[in-house]
Amino acid sequence: MRRRVYEVLQKHIDHPIVLEKPKDKSFGHYATPIAFSLAKVLRRNPMQIAEELAEKLRQEEMFEKVDALKGYVNIKLSQNFLNEYAVWALKNENDFGKGDNNTSILLEFVSANPTGPLHIGHARGAVWGDVLARIGSHVGYKIEREYYVNDAGNQIYLLGLSVYLAGRETVLGLDVEWPDEYYRGEYIVDLARKAVEVLGAEKFKDESSIAEISEWAKDQMLDLINQNLVEVGITFDHYVSEKSLYDKWDEIFEKLTEAGAVYEKDGKWWLKSTEHGDEKDRVVVREDGRPTYLAGDIIYHYLKFERGYDHYINIWGADHHGYIARVKAAIAFFGHDPKRLEIILSQMVSLLKGGEPYKMSKRAGNFILMQDIVKEIGNDALRFTFLTKKSDTHLEFDVEDLKKEDNSNPIYYINYAHARVFSLFEKAGKNQEDVFDASIEGLSESAYDLLFTALLLPEVLEDAFESRQLQKVTDYLKYLAGMYHKFYYDNKVVGTPNEDALLKLSAMVALSLRVGLKMLGIEALKKM
Repeated sequence: MRRRVYEVLQKHIDHPIVLEKPKDKSFGHYATPIAFSLAKVLRRNPMQIAEELAEKLRQEEMFEKVDALKGYVNIKLSQNFLNEYAVWALKNENDFGKGDNNTSILLEFVSANPTGPLHIGHARGAVWGDVLARIGSHVGYKIEREYYVNDAGNQIYLLGLSVYLAGRETVLGLDVEWPDEYYRGEYIVDLARKAVEVLGAEKFKDESSIAEISEWAKDQMLDLINQNLVEVGITFDHYVSEKSLYDKWDEIFEKLTEAGAVYEKDGKWWLKSTEHGDEKDRVVVREDGRPTYLAGDIIYHYLKFERGYDHYINIWGADHHGYIARVKAAIAFFGHDPKRLEIILSQMVSLLKGGEPYKMSKRAGNFILMQDIVKEIGNDALRFTFLTKKSDTHLEFDVEDLKKEDNSNPIYYINYAHARVFSLFEKAGKNQEDVFDASIEGLSESAYDLLFTALLLPEVLEDAFESRQLQKVTDYLKYLAGMYHKFYYDNKVVGTPNEDALLKLSAMVALSLRVGLKMLGIEALKKM
């Protein structure tokens, strides 16, 4: 609707236009302060400009009322326009809210170390990235999903060492000496048992097999991570192995040298990241000649930009905040615009159960597993809850609240509103198609407010994606469901003279709830 209003205004105004929603609904559906901008250009009184513009806009059929007030132009959409738009939406559910944008985006998210099952912190970034991709694709962007597999470095060796020692101790009954750092949890013991079975007990007789065990255990963990993700409806288009990238390091290092991006000091090679906003220069090659973790990131992002996407989005854990400036510095040295790389940080999650801290998983050792929470509250509640706040803010919730079947549980509250519509149609003995042609003339003002709100979903989705504030969708769905529950209590539907019109209005509400939930990866319930 906003786009349609904008297009009509552009016919009368050759100037950038700002559209707002009046805080007072009585003023209309939209308002524009364009007269104030034009006043500076035309050197005229903004109130006079607003009056003249309002007079022109009153001739447009899609507007029922246009008023000028203190320099603002307030617009109320016509009942006929709202009706036609609702009918189109009801007949074209799959296209409702869709847009067309030629921008290609490579979205990298999750990228958890393949050293253990996904924990609840990983889950937030996973859900957030998945829903960003769903909404972005729906509003027209060409989005591809990528998982960057951190399969190089000490953490993979440590995984193999942990499995090796667990195998010797638990499976073979040998005395072992555990290092200060190793991976804990029942999953390591399970891996060790399986490794002895698959690789053979011979592999656990001396340390020469740790590298092989590490590679095997890493693949097992990747399979488990993918299984965890598929169970909550998250898939990827591409996987990139960090380990495979280091074959390109000599080539990339030469490019950095040619760009004057590195220098040698104290036997190390440093990236001049301070030239592009970093607080200090960073080591990319150690004294012994081995590239650092940052080097892997540099190679990865160089190759990313070579793939020719218009924009790149990475969703990282909040602990990676310090890497943003150094990675963007490398991108700038390669001659690319670092603004094309967008980093979204995902803060940690605190879980409660009955007001007390949620217990750590014995299987995981020292964190809460995503799969355990999904089993306890379900995928839908997990997804919805993780999207109720901006990704870079701390999130805390109590799993017991998400089991309640009342208004305090938002996913229940929204589904109940959706199911209510289907119960009305069942009670009336009608299908949605039976009310397409029903006239909505003569309905109450609250009915039109509800219809307008239901039709706002497309611009809510677009705004949520563009602003990277996905909580705007969950907020909208809760608000729309609340409006409908109130409307349901205040108005009898079945058996009234306006039955078909009210059923049509209800069907539009259900459509917006259903499509909105679908964008969150949730299937709306028809019965409760």
